[in-house]
Amino acid sequence: MLLPLLRQYAADLFGLELSEQQIEQFTIYAHQMLDWNATKANLTAITDLHMVEIRHFLDSLSLLLLDIPLGARVIDVGSGAGLPGIALQIARPDLRVSLLESVGKKTTFLKHIVSHLGYSTEVIHGRAEEIGQNVHFRARFDMAVARSVAYLPSLVEYLLPLCKVGGVAVAMKGANPEQEISEATEAIHHLGGKLQQVLTIELPEVAQSHTLIVIEKIKNTPKMYPRRPGIPTKHPISSSA
Repeated sequence: MLLPLLRQYAADLFGLELSEQQIEQFTIYAHQMLDWNATKANLTAITDLHMVEIRHFLDSLSLLLLDIPLGARVIDVGSGAGLPGIALQIARPDLRVSLLESVGKKTTFLKHIVSHLGYSTEVIHGRAEEIGQNVHFRARFDMAVARSVAYLPSLVEYLLPLCKVGGVAVAMKGANPEQEISEATEAIHHLGGKLQQVLTIELPEVAQSHTLIVIEKIKNTPKMYPRRPGIPTKHPISSSA
């Protein structure tokens, strides 16, 4: 069964016209995600197909409200079940998407679903702290995005080192992120970023709004960042610098 409302909601909310083939790919993706979640890997707490459509896919597609250049390199940090990265790849096949995930079973699913859908999306098994120091990935991306990965003062240390100067780090957060933003101000500045905008997203059938925190990278990140695995979480720059 095809996802019944995704096409209409995507058009109404985001001005996005999804083709029949794209809806079919989202449907395959949803069923594969739920099948693997039930039998092979802990991918999502949402097990209702309709809520996958709303809370996972529509939420991911809200990123397309941002001006993402044609052919941009995008990295999804802490991709989990592939959200938002695979949703972006389906909706915008022109994007060069990389999926970064540290958990082996989730990485196996990501490789499976990317191959199953016929994309060349890059899947990277590793930690953001290590990948951000790798010359093949550091400062290579137009956008680094994370959804429900870490508190913002820590998260910016994962994202900004991966962005080119002129690129953006995007944190997908829940309602009322003001406290997180305030606590991350020092880290954002120290890592070469500048808060660009905060977009509020209202999704159908979801009580609380979501937000996109967009941080532009305006200068190179100091070479010492990101620090060793676990350090950004234990000692965010905002409390240790």
